[in-house]
Amino acid sequence: MMLRNILLSFACVALAAAGLARAGVDDDVRALQREWEQVKYRTAAGEQERAFKALAENAAALRTKYANRAEAQIWYGIVVASYAGAKGGLGALTLAKDAKAALERALELDPNALTGSAYTSLGSLYYQVPGWPIGFGNDAKARELLDKALALNPDGIDPNYFLGDFLYRQRDYEGARKVLEHALKAPGRPDRSLGDEGRRAEIRELLAKLPSR
Repeated sequence: MMLRNILLSFACVALAAAGLARAGVDDDVRALQREWEQVKYRTAAGEQERAFKALAENAAALRTKYANRAEAQIWYGIVVASYAGAKGGLGALTLAKDAKAALERALELDPNALTGSAYTSLGSLYYQVPGWPIGFGNDAKARELLDKALALNPDGIDPNYFLGDFLYRQRDYEGARKVLEHALKAPGRPDRSLGDEGRRAEIRELLAKLPSR
């Protein structure tokens, strides 16, 4: 009986420790996510490169702290990809490759983390980065990844937006319209009001570019 009680106590301690670790990464990721939204949607375009550079340093520290957590890898990838977009030029390609590596690591750790966000972000990189011989861009790979993201989160605002943007660039305007309109109907995300507001604005802007029927 005594041994059983000791084992149960150890089990309770282990579960409590796991719960604290989970709460820690979730809280830290949410904080980084809020900072990203402020830079993405509330910072002037001319100031975003500097702001994303600073945020990338915070994301790198988070990634080191939670090296085996897919959530930290995903948000490092998102932040660095955003930094690449703000920076532009050849220097952005190195950043994009860094983001790609982090997102691929996230898929190795847990492809379902954050409702498949690694698939969404990696897919968006594949269609926005130049192809060979300059970069790793690949439209077929982008579509494959975006389809996987949508399979995991069919009503999510992000996978529908990025698939819509991809289809728009492919000149599949009716396909783009369908998924973008579906994206606008996505339910609001807890603690993501600024992100949802900004993403919906991007969706409406893209819908306005589509040729009239």
